[in-house]
Amino acid sequence: MDIFTKCYEFTEADVAKAAGYYFIFRRVESAQDTEVIVGGRKLIMAGSNNYLGLTSHPKVKEAAIKAIEKYGSGCAGSRFLNGNLDIHEELEEKLAAFFHKEAAVVFATGYQTNLGAIAALAGRNDEIILDKFDHASIIDGCRLSFAQVKKFRHNDAKDLERVLARTPDKRGILIIVDGIFSMEGDITPLPDVIALAKKYGARVMVDDAHAVGVLGAGGRGTAEHFHLENEVDVIMGTYSKSLAAIGGFIVASREVANYVKHFARSLIFSASLAPALVAAVSVALDIIQEQPELRERLWHNTHKMLKGFKELGFDTGQSTTPIIPIMIGDQMKTFEMCGLLQEYGVFVNPTISPAVPPGRELLRTSYMATHTDEQLDRILDAFDRAGRKLGVI
Repeated sequence: MDIFTKCYEFTEADVAKAAGYYFIFRRVESAQDTEVIVGGRKLIMAGSNNYLGLTSHPKVKEAAIKAIEKYGSGCAGSRFLNGNLDIHEELEEKLAAFFHKEAAVVFATGYQTNLGAIAALAGRNDEIILDKFDHASIIDGCRLSFAQVKKFRHNDAKDLERVLARTPDKRGILIIVDGIFSMEGDITPLPDVIALAKKYGARVMVDDAHAVGVLGAGGRGTAEHFHLENEVDVIMGTYSKSLAAIGGFIVASREVANYVKHFARSLIFSASLAPALVAAVSVALDIIQEQPELRERLWHNTHKMLKGFKELGFDTGQSTTPIIPIMIGDQMKTFEMCGLLQEYGVFVNPTISPAVPPGRELLRTSYMATHTDEQLDRILDAFDRAGRKLGVI
């Protein structure tokens, strides 16, 4: 048996391309802005995680260029050995201060952050309890940890308590939830999670990848949104959304951060974050604090689109955030709708199983502070036309 047999037998992508329903790996030929060039055509981007529009901010780009001039293009090694720059440590200090925590650890990607932190903190004699809709990187981090893993129904505090009540007393317990869930845009009921964690002696980790810069009066995410900053043990975040780069981090107590720094394999055995990215994140963090009007504009756009979609008759699920799902519930219609929207000049992301459960197929849309009202009106018009043509509304 040839180990590559499965590769030769994989034809789904070619079939989708031939049918005109291949909407992944689309080739974007411009900056990740409110409008992008795809296949030589200008499309309004309604599917990016660039919530505050900072990837094209002049100060962010200038900082990245200056960092390359000073440090070069890369670090040529792990932070554990030769790749630990002064700007890595300065960013950690800045992140810790921003989130009102004692310490931070900077990783090279968000995915590696969850893999490394979770596998370091939980072991064979521990139990991790997940929301059923938690991100794939959390699930993979749990697999690497060898801990016992249990799941509770999405955003269901009663089911979380059912799972907690059945956990043996001698096990360490870590509850991990997304702050904003990346596909459907709903927010975790963090007060309920914290209350149950205290009742059962568990620790809480929040993946705030999509909440940093978005939720909270100061953009500090889900914990700030619920006024529970002192109650969350570990906050994880990424730079690839509001922070305009790529990479990830955790913030926690000094002891927890120090332990993760010395035992997270994805940190120890990966080259460190490139200098240009570190500098970009640092300036983006400054802008988030200095320009709250960006977040205000993001929420203006969010409320406009939620209202607009509902008035047209679309089902937007439980979202109250800039991630707005358009629930379709049918795989082929999801692809057809995506194709029509692209034809009408709008870029959105089709989401099908296994990213969402069968029957919950959707178009994932997301919005930026830098979208204009005119662009948002054009998006709504395109959805109106496509939805009526396909009988979705």
